[in-house]
Amino acid sequence: MIVHLVDGTYELFRHFYGLRRFNKGKDKPLGAVVGVLQSVLEIVEQGERHVGVATDHVVESFRNDLWPGYKTSAGIEPALFAQFHPLEDALAAMGVAVWPMLELEADDALASAAHIAAADKAVDKVCIWTPDKDLAQCVEGERVVQVDRRGKTIRDAAGVRAKFGVEPKLIPDWLALVGDAADGYPGIEGIGAVGAARLLNRYGPIESFPPDLLGARVADALLFKRLATSRTDARLFRRVDALRWRGPTESFAAWTARAGAARLLERCLAAAAAASARGQATARRRRDVTAP
Repeated sequence: MIVHLVDGTYELFRHFYGLRRFNKGKDKPLGAVVGVLQSVLEIVEQGERHVGVATDHVVESFRNDLWPGYKTSAGIEPALFAQFHPLEDALAAMGVAVWPMLELEADDALASAAHIAAADKAVDKVCIWTPDKDLAQCVEGERVVQVDRRGKTIRDAAGVRAKFGVEPKLIPDWLALVGDAADGYPGIEGIGAVGAARLLNRYGPIESFPPDLLGARVADALLFKRLATSRTDARLFRRVDALRWRGPTESFAAWTARAGAARLLERCLAAAAAASARGQATARRRRDVTAP
């Protein structure tokens, strides 16, 4: 069994600005939402059944209380921001497990879902669909991997080491030292990506650094590490079977009609029928094997 975890907020941004290249600034109210649903459906059409999508119901989180410069919703284009909540409704109507996050971020939901899924012995692999470097900390060997759709790469632990110069578990420390402009914290002045990797490989996590290495800056470094550390304690589901896609709900036809996405409904119904046929075939094979 492979579990697929999708960064819905990132996908919404990706599709919104991707459409901007063609729509001459005339944004369709649900254009980016339809794009995200198509991306999720592509996973299902490949025969995968266990899918979950994390979204930022609001952009602000508990991290804004820790660091005043942490990212906010300010500056997000209204046409894009207006599609945040409709995306959640559309995913639910399509029958996809969706986790709208309030005090935590979508990254925390992905990390928590990966943590829960990886603990299930029935799960062979967990794929986290996002290029966000924060989520590299969740990678475990070849079992939990990061899928960068845009870069067309699948990053396992060796891939994380090759890209950042450190083990996945040290990614929060690396980000704390280097900083993350997208999330709004600066890192430690004078320490770049190569220097951060060298320090971490020599001394281990920031807590193990010699006292005089960062001096008074250690407090900031530890704060930035807390900002960069994805939470894994969100109670999203108990059993991986909760992520099993069983087809669209009855309300999905009405939603696709409003969105002008009839083809999306057709594809969704076809994928559900194909999944049902595969399930029946698997059940028959099992009966044949166990038959006296």
